[in-house]
Amino acid sequence: MRLPVLLGLFSGCALILVPASEGCGPGRGYGKRRHPRKLTPLAYKQFSPNVAEKTLGASGRYEGKITRNSDRFKELAPNYNPDIIFKDEENTGADRLMTQRCKDKLNSLAISVMNQWPGVKLRVTEGWDEDGHHSEESLHYEGRAVDITTSDRDRSKYGMLARLAVEAGFDWVYYESKAHVHCSVKSEHSVAAKTGGCFPGKAWVRLENGSRRSVQDLQPGDRVLAATEEGRAIYSEFLTFLDREPNTRKLFYVIKTQEEPQRSLVLTAAHLLFVASNCSGYQTTGFRTIFASAVQPGQCTMVSMGGSSLRPVHIASVHTQQDSGAFAPLTRQGTLVVNDVLTSCFAAFDNHGWAQWAFGPLRLYYSLTRQSGVQEEGLHWYSRLLYRLGTLLLDPGHFHPWGMAETER
Repeated sequence: MRLPVLLGLFSGCALILVPASEGCGPGRGYGKRRHPRKLTPLAYKQFSPNVAEKTLGASGRYEGKITRNSDRFKELAPNYNPDIIFKDEENTGADRLMTQRCKDKLNSLAISVMNQWPGVKLRVTEGWDEDGHHSEESLHYEGRAVDITTSDRDRSKYGMLARLAVEAGFDWVYYESKAHVHCSVKSEHSVAAKTGGCFPGKAWVRLENGSRRSVQDLQPGDRVLAATEEGRAIYSEFLTFLDREPNTRKLFYVIKTQEEPQRSLVLTAAHLLFVASNCSGYQTTGFRTIFASAVQPGQCTMVSMGGSSLRPVHIASVHTQQDSGAFAPLTRQGTLVVNDVLTSCFAAFDNHGWAQWAFGPLRLYYSLTRQSGVQEEGLHWYSRLLYRLGTLLLDPGHFHPWGMAETER
């Protein structure tokens, strides 16, 4: 059996055996298999999540109508799933056209419907709209929304159908009418922008020789500034990229520090950053990791003083911006100082210590093989494996809500 396979199996065991008594752990129940939950139907006119459809926490903003003649028409994929009935009252096949994310969620829902009600299929009454039949800025015009029923049109099932749609992963579900349930998803651009945990290509690190290097140019064996568990600066070996997408554009959070010289760290929403509730001189205790999207002005983070020492400073502001490239370096220490700000190498899961432990087999693999060369484009196979195992075995509350959606495809 090849070493990577053995390591993958070992990592699965590692996740299962994480001690529930860990002091900084998420708490009760960690590491236990979740029992099936009893599903509660949505009430009439209820929507989930409980925010407006076109807000960040749901399906996101309207990006413009797609027509058959527009460049974006290629973003729509036909859905020929035989387990779904398409009403197609226009007789143009438009109801079968949708974004890939919408298609994936719909196909998942179709399976849930058949499991819930044997002999019953999912039915789509409205999909992509090219005729202007919906309200202004409807997500139907982008192929990001569907209206659904069951094939038997039993309206008593629609509340549970809405709940199944939530469970299938639709980004917004609304029990809109006695005659149908409305579901929608984030845009493909939005999902690509918000998943995983990375830095833009032009972000930089400090090498042991005192020079700077952009993260996109890191090579295995480079020794970069990082930190120990106690917050002491150390130079640690760069091993590989956990994610490497040089040609993408993503939405990044920009975290600026208050004290001079002001630092500016740019990272994706699900990446972990070390913060504390207050700054106390040069004290490094009390720091924990939270997702970049949860960072607030007034909290404290750790920065490099231009050399190998670290100190806490206040966070002055947080905003978002688009940037190019997405790189997630892994060091032997599991930490990294980027743009002079201390960060974790990990993302998606909310506990740095456990993530460092779970990635131990991968660090061992690179130590034993001394494998050279840079990770190919995309998400590292080990990261993908851990995420899938984690979401199956652990409490979903410990994962970033935007997660790593590309692993679902």
